Amino acid sequence: MVKSALWNAQRKSPVLGGIVCGVLSLCFKPTADKQQALFWGNRCLIQAYDSSGDGRLKNWSLNITDDSFLRLRKTYYNGRQEYFSFSLRRFNDFSYLGTETSGIIRMYTKADDIIVQTYRDPKGDIDSMAHTLNVPVRNLSSGQLDTLRNTLLFLKSQLQ
Repeated sequence: MVKSALWNAQRKSPVLGGIVCGVLSLCFKPTADKQQALFWGNRCLIQAYDSSGDGRLKNWSLNITDDSFLRLRKTYYNGRQEYFSFSLRRFNDFSYLGTETSGIIRMYTKADDIIVQTYRDPKGDIDSMAHTLNVPVRNLSSGQLDTLRNTLLFLKSQLQ
């Protein structure tokens, strides 16, 4: 009968086997790094953003920046612009209202931490602060929502 030398070595020294496993585990990252989280979060938000609900919208941009700010800019055909921005350091949580085909993500901050600005508005340019940011989305599964939430919380934890 042939016996493995590895089996005998582990049998004689269970501590050595534990040390080898511990050293090998240090070679792998168990969690995603910040750049991967930024990439995934931006990709998810861009693919899911639903601009079809506002027919007057000319273009938009939605992204999470390298310095962990979430920014949404809307430009309308009449030239009016809306700008929303907040640091993920102030991110509290989000809720989702809707179905897998369409809905709204409501992002909450700790206080009135969301910068809201309008430009070229017929009523005048307005600068204010808000507690909630509504982001219309479509075709977002519950798994993607959970992963997006965890990604935002991960990015927030990197700031602390």
